[in-house]
Amino acid sequence: MFDFRLKVFYTVAKRLNFTKAASELFITQPAVTKHIQETEKHFNAKLFERNGTKIALTPAGELLLQHTEKLFSVYRDLEFEMGSLAQHHSGILRIGASTTIAQYILPAVLAVFHKRFIDIQPQLTINNTELIELALQRNEIDLGIIEGHSKNSSFKYTPFIKDELVLVVRTGHPLAKNQSVTLQELLKIPLLLREPGSGTLEVIVEALKPLGIKLPQLTVEMQLGSTEGMKRYLQNSDAAAFLSVHSIISGLQQNLFTIIDIEGLTIERNMYFIQKHGEEGALPGLFMDFAFRYNFK
Repeated sequence: MFDFRLKVFYTVAKRLNFTKAASELFITQPAVTKHIQETEKHFNAKLFERNGTKIALTPAGELLLQHTEKLFSVYRDLEFEMGSLAQHHSGILRIGASTTIAQYILPAVLAVFHKRFIDIQPQLTINNTELIELALQRNEIDLGIIEGHSKNSSFKYTPFIKDELVLVVRTGHPLAKNQSVTLQELLKIPLLLREPGSGTLEVIVEALKPLGIKLPQLTVEMQLGSTEGMKRYLQNSDAAAFLSVHSIISGLQQNLFTIIDIEGLTIERNMYFIQKHGEEGALPGLFMDFAFRYNFK
């Protein structure tokens, strides 16, 4: 519906690579170049700086990218709202979500979704990633939302939102003074970890692998199956824990917790929608479209 040239510009601006943009858009690289040149001619402004094989946005390009993102957001909302008018949606939507998502991300989304689609009744099951995948396999839920990515070939994984796991201690903890530790110091810190089967634990293990650190090398004080339980424990101990930034926002605002940087280590992850291949129902698809448009800022 929108000008294809803007889509070409947006794709190049996000990838900063003409070849990758061409591949993603299923057009030739010369076609990408032609669309960019036409856009630059239209606005009478240079959008990219070229340095050999590398490109970067000019100030005009940065400005156009900001407005293009806003335009595309409006178009997506328009398509969603117009499509929703054409159908009357009703029924039960069974969602299974891993703990962090269910506690800190989904409640607000579900509340707004229910206001918009009053005749749809969401039912939320909360468990760790492993058990959510099992529930989906057994057809006990229609849609899963998980914190890890186990790459089970039975499922289709769709990235939802990004998250970061940070090392957290109580405010007043001895480590809070420096707010930074080395990898070697990390090995000596008493840690709380999530239980086996947790997506959070899986992500931590995978992030430490390239650094040559295995789980048995960590000083594990305890494994708990609840983020809220871990937060309560931290407030009364000198342990530390890797927690989602989404789960500690209020604790940081209340000055209950401090984030400790780890030199040479950043743990980022995607949260995923998961569905069984070939079983993409109308209600799960509707909820996914709605969630993608929710403002998580």
